[in-house]
Amino acid sequence: MKRLLSFLLCFGILMFWSSCREDFEFSPSQGQLEFVKDTIYLDTVFSTIGSSTYNLKVYNRSDDDIVIPTIQLENGESSLYRMNVDGSTGLEGEGQVGKFFEDVELLANDSLYIFIETTIDIASPDLGALENQFLYTDRILFDSGSEQQDVDVVTLVKDAVFIYPEKDDDTDIIETLTFDVDGDGTPDETTLQGRFLGDDELTFTNEKPYVIYGYAGVGAGKTLTMEAGARVHFHADSGIIITSNGSLQINGELSNDQELLENEVILEGDRLEPLYADIPGQWGTIWLFNDSENNSINYTTIKNATIGIIAEGNQDATNAKLSIRNSQIYNTSSFGIRATGSSITAENLVINNSGQAAFAGTYGGTYNFTHCTIANYWNSSFREYPALLLNDYVVDENNVVYTNALTEANFNNCIIYGNDNPEFILESEGDIFNYKFTNCLLRFDDSSLEGSGNYNFDDPTHYANNVFNLNPQFEDAFENKMRIGDNSGAAGIGLSTFASQVPEDLLGVSRTASTDAGAYQSIEFED
Repeated sequence: MKRLLSFLLCFGILMFWSSCREDFEFSPSQGQLEFVKDTIYLDTVFSTIGSSTYNLKVYNRSDDDIVIPTIQLENGESSLYRMNVDGSTGLEGEGQVGKFFEDVELLANDSLYIFIETTIDIASPDLGALENQFLYTDRILFDSGSEQQDVDVVTLVKDAVFIYPEKDDDTDIIETLTFDVDGDGTPDETTLQGRFLGDDELTFTNEKPYVIYGYAGVGAGKTLTMEAGARVHFHADSGIIITSNGSLQINGELSNDQELLENEVILEGDRLEPLYADIPGQWGTIWLFNDSENNSINYTTIKNATIGIIAEGNQDATNAKLSIRNSQIYNTSSFGIRATGSSITAENLVINNSGQAAFAGTYGGTYNFTHCTIANYWNSSFREYPALLLNDYVVDENNVVYTNALTEANFNNCIIYGNDNPEFILESEGDIFNYKFTNCLLRFDDSSLEGSGNYNFDDPTHYANNVFNLNPQFEDAFENKMRIGDNSGAAGIGLSTFASQVPEDLLGVSRTASTDAGAYQSIEFED
C-alpha cells in the first residue's frame, strides 16, 4: 500500500509539474532570437516552376524556455512564399503549408528550423507589368512591436518561353510524337512525350530562355535555328528530336567573357540552383534521327544530359550529317556523342566527363575530328568504355552480328585521354575498318593489346607522329576546365597542315605559329 501511495504521489507530482510547465514556464520572447543568416536566397527560378526548399535555423541562446508569439510573412496571405516551422505544417513534415504561425515554443539553448519555398508566375496580374526577370522579396517577421526581428527572403525570377505537349484533361494522357521511325514512309506512334514545333516556334532567340517539357520535334523540311546567346533548358526526360529531312542550326558565336558566355548557346537542365550546376543526367538528348540533314552546331555548350547528341545514319551524305565546331559537351551520364553508322565533322570540340564513352562511333560511319579534345575523367561510378570507342557492328537480341563499314575515322591534332587506361578501343568485325590518328596525344598503355591488330602503332596507315601517355596537364579536368598548360604533353606536337584548316582555338587564339594538339592552345597557368 505504501508503495502504491508513493507511486501515485510521484505520478501526481510529475503530472502537475508537466502541466505547470506547459501553461506557465514559457516566457514571451524579447527580441533575443539569433539566426544562422540574415537573408535567405532562394537562387534563381523560372516563372511558374517551384523552387527547391530552403531552410533557416533559429536559435534561443538564453537559459529560459520561450514562446514566440508570431512568425509570419510580412506580405501575409498575398505572399508568394510558403513556409513551415520545424516541419509542423507541410513542406518537410506533415500538415499544411502556412504563412502565419502563433505561439511557437522554443526550449532554452535549443533551435528550430523554418523551411521556405516559392512558385511565382511572372505574368500574374497581381505583380503588374514586369521585365523578363526581377527580384521578388519578402520578410519573415518574428514577434511584433519593439521586440520584432526579421529575416529577408529574396528570389530572382526569370520569365521564359515554355514548350510542352498537350495533356488530355479527361484521361490525363500526355501527347506523344508520331513520325516515320522505321523508314517505310508511314508515320509510327511512339512513346516519346512531346510535340512538333510550329513554324512560329522554329527560331530560338536570346530574348528569353526556353524551357522544354518532353521532346520538341522538328519535322520534315523544317529547320530549328538557335541564335547566338540563346539559353535552352530541359525538364527531366526531355530533349530535341530532328526527324527525317529536318535540320538543326545552332549559331553561337565567340564570347568576350568566358564566364558569362554571352554569345554562346547553352543547353542544360531546368534546375537553376547551384546544387544542380554539374549533375549529369538531368535531361535526355539532342537526337539527330536517321535522314535528318545538314545539322550544324557552333559555339555551343551541352551539359548535364543523359546523352549529349545521338546521331543516326547518313554516313554517306555529301555533307556530314553533323558539323560541330567550337563546342563543349560534358557531364553526360551515358555518352557525350553516340553515333551509329553516321557522319560527323568536328573541329575545336571538347567532350569530357561521361558515364560511358565520351565519343562512341558504333556500327561504322564516317568521322573526321580535327583539333578536338576527347577526354573522360568521370569519377561518379564505374564506366564500361574508354573515352573513345569505335566499332563496325551491332548485335541483335538473338546474338546475330551485323557489320557496316567504318568508311573513315580520322583524328588529327587531337587529345584522347582520361583517368582510365587505355582510353581508346577499336573493335572490328567486318572488312572495311579505316581509321587514322595523326599528331595526337593518346593514352594507351596496355602491353596485352599493343603491337597487334588495330594497335600496331608502327603502322603508318593508321598511326603517324603520335605521342603516348604524356600528361596533357589539363587545368582541372574534373571541373571541365580543359585548357592545357605550357608543359602539356600536347604542346607543340600538332601538324601545321591541320592548324591551317582550323587556325584559331576554341577561345579564338591563333595556333598557326606554334601548333598544340587539342581544342585549346597551351597557356601558363597562374599559381
